[in-house]
Order: sequence, then structure tokens, then C-alpha cells
Amino acid sequence: MGSSCVWYVMVTAALSHTVSRMDKFSVTLHRLTRSFLWSLFWLIQISVCISRVFIATHFPHQVILGVIGGMLVAEAFEYTPGIQTASLSMYLKTNLFLFLFALGFYLLLRLLDIDLLWSVPIAKKWCANPDWIHIDTTPFAGLVRNLGVLFGLGFAINSEMFLTSCRGENGYKRSFRLLCAITSLTTLQLYHFIKIPTHTEHLFYMLSFCKSASIPLTVVALIPYCIHMLMKPSEKKMK
Repeated sequence: MGSSCVWYVMVTAALSHTVSRMDKFSVTLHRLTRSFLWSLFWLIQISVCISRVFIATHFPHQVILGVIGGMLVAEAFEYTPGIQTASLSMYLKTNLFLFLFALGFYLLLRLLDIDLLWSVPIAKKWCANPDWIHIDTTPFAGLVRNLGVLFGLGFAINSEMFLTSCRGENGYKRSFRLLCAITSLTTLQLYHFIKIPTHTEHLFYMLSFCKSASIPLTVVALIPYCIHMLMKPSEKKMK
């Protein structure tokens, strides 16, 4: 779902950029670009789906629904500008609502004698190596990650660093955006080396929340602000 959502956003953004420059690009070139990008999109999604099924992480119907769901989420948020203009209090209220709703729904299912983690004991019983069963694949781990990202995004968008860098003059410069994109992608790769201990469940959830919250804070606020500050001396020398 995450892969299809991200790649769908990038493909549609690239195509909208070419459409806005149709006076410079021929119609044939635009069609070739569109065919290439969408072919690349589906090639990546099929590869991801096959790999997830091959390592027995998901069932076939789950990966198919994940791809469709990711595209729908990307399309829905394209017409939801409030995510970039919402206040910090709105983000915090949304975060609290999602947490309480998920917790209440879980407790309700427990009262109905329905366990969301029913597959974990079975997997531990029949799996050849119990170490292969990772805690980060449980529903609560996904909830904590999503809440952390939303929490960090709210702080990042409403921070002074974001307003100074991205909402200022540099926010419209192609060189600034390119440097931000390259630095952010590199930083995200470094985040993969941060391993969270899994021996204590509550500690894992807490650290997972902190790690997820720090990612949007770094990418959306800290990195653009640092690049903005580094570009200021060069701009003064040019003047």
C-alpha cells in the first residue's frame, strides 16, 4: 500500500509537470513519457507484490487490495489541501481520535471474544524458527507507526523551520527542491540502519513511535531549514 501510494504520487506529479509544458514537448513525447512512467509504476508494483507473496508476508488478495488502496489514498489526499494548512492542534486532535478509536474498537472486539492477534500464537506454534515472527508486523505496530508519522508531520508543518525554508523564497527554487529531495532520500536510507529492540513490547511501541515521528520532522522541517541556511551565504556572495 505504501509503495503504490508513493509511486502513484510521483508518477502523477511528473505527468502534470509535462502537461504544463506541452508547448515545449510534442504530444508524441508526452504519450511516450506517460506510457513509460505507468509501465514503470506497474512493473514495480508487480515486483513488490510477488516478493511479498514469495516470502509469505501477505496473501495474494492482500497485496492486490494494498495496491488499490494505496492509489485511492493518494488520489484522495491530492484533493485534500487541509493536510498542509491544518494547525498543530488539529493534528494532535486527529492523532488522539485515531488512537482512542483504534483502542476502543480493539477492546470491543475483545469483549466479543475476537482477538486481532489470533494468527500470532498459531505462527509461533508452527513456524520452524519463532525468531522469524517479527513484532513490527502486528496491527499495533502499524498503528503506532502511523500515529508517529502524523504526530511528526503536524509538528514539522507548523514549525518555524518549515515556514522559514519551504514557505519562503527558496521554496520555489528548483535547486533548493533538488537538494532537499537528494538529502531526504539519503537520510531515509540511513533510518533503516536504526534497529529498535523487540525484547520488550511496550518499549518497542514507544521507540517505534519516536522513530516514526522523527522521520517527517527531519525530512519536512530540519533538512529544508539546514539547506536554506547553507544557501543564504552563497546568495549574499552573488549579490
